[in-house]
Amino acid sequence: MAGHVQSEKLTLHGDLLDQKRLAQVLDELDAMGVTTRLRRFRVGERANDQSLAELVIQADDRATLLAACRRAGRLGATFDETEATLATADVDGVLPEDFHSTTNFPTSVLIAGQAVEVEHIEMDCGIRVRQDDDGTWRAETCPMHKAKAGQQFVVGYTGVRVDVEDEVDGGDIDFRFMGSDVSTERPKRRMIADAAEAMGRARAAGRDVVLVGGPAIVHSGSAPLLARLIDKGWVTVLLAGNALAAHDIEADMLGTSLGVDLESGQSGPHGHTHHLRAINRVRRAGSIAAAVEQGLITGGVMHTCVTTGTPFVLCGSIRDDGPLPDVIPDVLEATDAMRAVVGNAGVCLMVATMLHSVAVGNILPARVATFCVDTDADTVIKLTDRGTHQAVGIVTDCEYFLSELCHQLDA
Repeated sequence: MAGHVQSEKLTLHGDLLDQKRLAQVLDELDAMGVTTRLRRFRVGERANDQSLAELVIQADDRATLLAACRRAGRLGATFDETEATLATADVDGVLPEDFHSTTNFPTSVLIAGQAVEVEHIEMDCGIRVRQDDDGTWRAETCPMHKAKAGQQFVVGYTGVRVDVEDEVDGGDIDFRFMGSDVSTERPKRRMIADAAEAMGRARAAGRDVVLVGGPAIVHSGSAPLLARLIDKGWVTVLLAGNALAAHDIEADMLGTSLGVDLESGQSGPHGHTHHLRAINRVRRAGSIAAAVEQGLITGGVMHTCVTTGTPFVLCGSIRDDGPLPDVIPDVLEATDAMRAVVGNAGVCLMVATMLHSVAVGNILPARVATFCVDTDADTVIKLTDRGTHQAVGIVTDCEYFLSELCHQLDA
């Protein structure tokens, strides 16, 4: 997160108005060229009561920020310069006791007088720190299973700064309000237009649009819409399970999805075996890409991913048939594979898949504009309850969402 704005909280106590101390502090900070926001202000109710003011100041670098804090300190402002406490892991796969557990908001740790940005921010990880050969301190999130004995981690809460005021890449969209008020009566076309606008900004900024999809996309006949979005470069990373890929390939090979003819809506004889036959053919080929090269797969979502070079990660589950050879059955390896492709995400579309949406939400930073699409409002509620507070809920079916999205994007 290079270039992220540095922030610090200042606190003032006492007679702030009559002695004009608050005004003097604000003048000093303004002279230093830092940005100041009054976060909290409480005036004493009686003559001897102290007033309280909390200010959040921001600067482009730590040196300017500290200089501003110290100048304000001469007028009685206080701030915390306590450094982070470190401990060494003693067992592989085990974090030190009392390790600091991260959120998905931008975070920094104070080490050797410097605020070190935590890289690859995601929730529910430890903070691993190290010193490069040139003496520069680095900090990054570390999932529990990737901790190694001898590595240093932040423990406790001192010296850790969490910037909960950081905004997601959503323009004028009120993510916090919309994510907390999920309703079937919201204006869906307007919300889908918001998603399209966010995607446009992300692509213009060189960021990825990640789509997390469930098999209902294929069952509903919407796979061609998703393939079109991938082909046009609007969706640049696909995260799914065995089912979406298997039924997408089944639809291409046999014209059915879970045995149901996508044209007539009728089930054919032995249709329930179609997806297994499709999986078996791909397993014989060795991979989805090989099946495309051999002409076994000639269209659909997975074909488009292969021919356009769009990265995809297929995560396994205990319910999988086959599975397809590209599916990663180890959940830790699958999560690491998803981490490897979502680092540049600007927008994430979560379409018709609850558990996969929650899993991906857990590894996304809060800055990623996230739209969760499902016919059940509970899916969005579960997602936000588990920490993906930036998620916007669009309660509708995936066919309408993808169709309208293609219309909005002229795809």
